Amino acid sequence: MDSINPNFRSGARAKSTFPNRQVLKEGILREDRAMVSRAITLCESNRSDHREQAELLLQDLMPHTGKSIRIGITGVPGVGKSTFIESFGQEVISRGHKLAVLAIDPSSGRSKGSILGDKTRMHKLVQEENAFIRPSPSGGSLGGVSRRTRESILICEAAGFDVIVIETVGVGQSETAVKSMVDFFMLLMLAGAGDELQGIKRGIMEMADLLLINKADDPKDSKVRLAIGEYKRALHLFPPNPNEWIPVVQACSALNNNGIPEAWEVIQSFENQQKNKGYFQDQRKAQSLDWFEESIGELVLEKVRAKAEFAEAYLEIQTAVQTGKLEPGLAAHQLISKLF
Repeated sequence: MDSINPNFRSGARAKSTFPNRQVLKEGILREDRAMVSRAITLCESNRSDHREQAELLLQDLMPHTGKSIRIGITGVPGVGKSTFIESFGQEVISRGHKLAVLAIDPSSGRSKGSILGDKTRMHKLVQEENAFIRPSPSGGSLGGVSRRTRESILICEAAGFDVIVIETVGVGQSETAVKSMVDFFMLLMLAGAGDELQGIKRGIMEMADLLLINKADDPKDSKVRLAIGEYKRALHLFPPNPNEWIPVVQACSALNNNGIPEAWEVIQSFENQQKNKGYFQDQRKAQSLDWFEESIGELVLEKVRAKAEFAEAYLEIQTAVQTGKLEPGLAAHQLISKLF
């Protein structure tokens, strides 16, 4: 496996060292998979010295990034995300592209560890020369993604991968975070699983650029056709997308490779339309700003925890919040007022 729990890696016993920044950069640019993996591991580390090295490395790589289509894939449990990605990935590679899959596995709330089993579920794709699969733990992060998924995307782009797929942990209340780091958002669903619109949050459907009904071995099956109609009607109830894209609903069978080429063609149509209308780069700029603002929040919290003069106050306010004596929003204001 490429990934180990970063909480363990960055702990007191962690003695791992990494190649210097120039060595990592050169290795990534010559598409050395080992160096790509080491760089992602560096970014996932919580050690302050590793974080500093990772940030400088990403700055060095910035001129070589941005030349990919970033695709987020999510879906209800059991929908067959890994099977779909394997079939989809082989289709993309057959068209001359280089594919990187960033598969996010849920972390245990108790041990903080992850199974990281996506490589075993994509046994055909992992053997492809032009494919790179990186399983990473969510580490308790909200949104179905790893805290360092954005960094991993840039590293993969610098290594020459022009199609980046992010497989999230599965549909949940905060799954929408993946939308803030991809160009195209794909939602996988099932037909004939009871009420077609139950078990999925409206906010996720509103952001779907392509809704695919997987495991549709017979596209003419009445359940499949009914599901397509249900989803189309549901999507038409939502406000129009600001980027003028009309979401598409299709059916596919990843196991039989039916409907996979059509899914890729939808993505190509989306990319062409968005670039021609200027929305593609506008979205990338907005995402970079979101990343910047999130980073500010993380750094402020780290600085507060690290400063001895605020550590006691932080612990007192934290305890007051946990015991219900202080409202969280007011607690945050009190802490910030002490800081500034």
